[in-house]
Amino acid sequence: MPDGSARIIVVAANPSIDRLHEVEAIEAGAIHRPDRVVAVPGGKGLNAARAAAALGGSVVAIALLGGHAGAWIEERLAELGVARRTIRVDGETRTCISVLDRSTGHLTEFYEPGAPISASAFADLESAVAAELASGRVRVLAMSGSLPSGAPLDGYGRLVGMARDRGITTIVDSHGQALAASLDAGPTVVKVNAAEAAEVTRVVVRDPSSAVHASEELRQAGAAGVVVTLGRDGAVVCDGSGRWGLAAASTSGSYPVGSGDAFLGGLAVALAAGEELVAAATLGMAAAIANADLPGAGILDVATVDRLRPSIDVRPI
Repeated sequence: MPDGSARIIVVAANPSIDRLHEVEAIEAGAIHRPDRVVAVPGGKGLNAARAAAALGGSVVAIALLGGHAGAWIEERLAELGVARRTIRVDGETRTCISVLDRSTGHLTEFYEPGAPISASAFADLESAVAAELASGRVRVLAMSGSLPSGAPLDGYGRLVGMARDRGITTIVDSHGQALAASLDAGPTVVKVNAAEAAEVTRVVVRDPSSAVHASEELRQAGAAGVVVTLGRDGAVVCDGSGRWGLAAASTSGSYPVGSGDAFLGGLAVALAAGEELVAAATLGMAAAIANADLPGAGILDVATVDRLRPSIDVRPI
């Protein structure tokens, strides 16, 4: 069970309003009138924070928010009971849209770029993280999503270093240069999907075997442990004690957007409770599957997570 006194800090450096539109079918060039619209405080970091809070974690989200959209996000987080530290920035926080075509079950996604931030804004974010770490209650610091333009390329690495010096578990869930630059700081866990792993390691990830290869490349580059998610094909977990493949009997939900973020939320909650990485990944996978059952990224039913977790198959590789 989660330890309510052990805080999880989730850094949301590039948040968004995440909107889901559902239509019967997408037709190029046509007008579409969605019959379901769901909007949530989003971006990978806030989706993960919301999922972790739903799973019983004591979560504080630290987010860079701007404009009217940023104010809406902060209001919704307050309504949802997610604790937060907000750094106000210039510009308007972005919106990301996913459109579900019910006739095919396919999702089409549109992700706006984040507005550029100033060097002082990222310095304020670092100060907010440092203040939380100084409380002595933090067990896990998770950094999720991309870094906005204007942030230092080694921004996540700097945060990892701050937490590492205090013996705090760190998780990096990012891609490209932000992920690559964090590896030198030695994160406790890197959690990536197949495409993100391939982008940094140049290993084409198609199956558990190639995921293990990419994981070992990430470990050699500095990560102590690695989780590579493979969508419906499960996940691979590698650390100093072994390699495992995780699989689930059912992964058939219609709303996969945010499942990777829910995975991170579950992973963080279990690591904060003192579980080993492979065991923590089973909570992450159960949360990811549950997320896909409901509309809206990072939204899940805890009873479904509790039912699914014991069914996750874990096998040494």
